[in-house]
Amino acid sequence: MRRFVRRQSKKAGLPPGSVVHTGTKKVEQVRLSVFDFDEQKCVELQEVGDVAALFPLRDKPTVTWVNVDGLHDTRLIEAIGAHYGFHPLVLEDIAHVGQRPKLEEYDDYLYVVLCQLEWQGDEAMAVEEQVSLIVGKNYLFSFQERPGDDFEMVRERLRSANGKARQRGADYLAYQLIDATVDNYFTILDRVGLITEQVELELLENPAHVTMHRMQQIKRELLVVRRAIWPLRDVLAGLLRTESELVSESTRVYFRDVHDHAVQVVDAVETLRDVVGGMIEIYLAQVSLRTNEVMKVLTMMASIFIPLTFIAGVYGMNFEFMPEIQARWGYPVVLGVMAAVAIGILAWFKKRRWL
Repeated sequence: MRRFVRRQSKKAGLPPGSVVHTGTKKVEQVRLSVFDFDEQKCVELQEVGDVAALFPLRDKPTVTWVNVDGLHDTRLIEAIGAHYGFHPLVLEDIAHVGQRPKLEEYDDYLYVVLCQLEWQGDEAMAVEEQVSLIVGKNYLFSFQERPGDDFEMVRERLRSANGKARQRGADYLAYQLIDATVDNYFTILDRVGLITEQVELELLENPAHVTMHRMQQIKRELLVVRRAIWPLRDVLAGLLRTESELVSESTRVYFRDVHDHAVQVVDAVETLRDVVGGMIEIYLAQVSLRTNEVMKVLTMMASIFIPLTFIAGVYGMNFEFMPEIQARWGYPVVLGVMAAVAIGILAWFKKRRWL
């Protein structure tokens, strides 16, 4: 919550359209890479030193994919936006990380926000990363917070002369990037499902306090996935309904397919959430059962010793005349009465099947 407030505070008082990076600097230097391709050839530039080198590519008939790793260089983002005519609010959203996936339509381009998930650490944690896509007639820009993404398979398809990747336009390239992101959600859910099975076995065999911690951790990871995939369904539905000429009819079929995949991810997330919720209820029931067993033992012990304490208290009073104290067999008789009372209470507990 504090991180979200800090992000907002960086923009406090600034006018709309101000390009301010609200996240953390995850790379030392912004890296530009380019794929320029058509059906016959594909040119790959892994390191572009000057943003001005991108500008001549706009007028070429080929499809150009420009990937930007690092969002802290706002001047570079503004330079790209100025040359391509991107709206200032789009440039603002690119640098403002932590947004929900969304789709915005403009006259000659589409702006799409995605949320990529990366599995990190031995403790199994999904880390979010904002990815922004700007899809034009023959170009696509992707802006990421750091290197390393889900798009390597797309790059391999572009390098290969076979397949549809180089035969279609920027809209099909956008589909491939979104599809790769959704496919990674399945990978994340597979890992969460495996951890859920392990915790479930631990819960049934040897529940401990660490089990509750791990179940809460699983709920957090599912919340991260849900926050990423839930609004993405609306994005894909918008791409299916859009009347923009940037999305061809042949590509809508593929967007429909990835929309179905997104729905499957949502169903899987909800199923796992129900499973984890049931596990938490079982854990709390086991804790309550153990507590009740302890209270049962303590209650029975108190029920036995309360009458014995009463008898001992009576004969512990400091009265001068107590006939039983002077009796020769008074002490063993009192002990016998106390033993009989204890045995009688135990017999009554057993009859009621409390033992």
